[in-house]
Amino acid sequence: MKVFLYAEYQVAIPFGQIDWRPINVDMKQFPGLQSKTWLSGVNNQTVGGFYEFDSVENAQNYIDGLLLPFAKKVNGNLSVKLFDGEITREANIGMNSPYYSTV
Repeated sequence: MKVFLYAEYQVAIPFGQIDWRPINVDMKQFPGLQSKTWLSGVNNQTVGGFYEFDSVENAQNYIDGLLLPFAKKVNGNLSVKLFDGEITREANIGMNSPYYSTV
């Protein structure tokens, strides 16, 4: 199964001031995380990411175990959304999405 997670923090910390290296190490400890793309909002100081997980359960464990505690740590508002990556598989393959293989 493919599950995509979109997360965004509304914080007043420019991305360039975030020490993302230890965060990358921490996030790799969570089962089921296939990939992450860091995001930084244009002109609005939001930070976040687009993630791929192998199950809803693993995505939820990541939200509970890393995203929510980080929101508290930086005193930021967190918004998350989960997306079903299977229902859109054929359409994504038709667009040559790097997250889908034709094999």
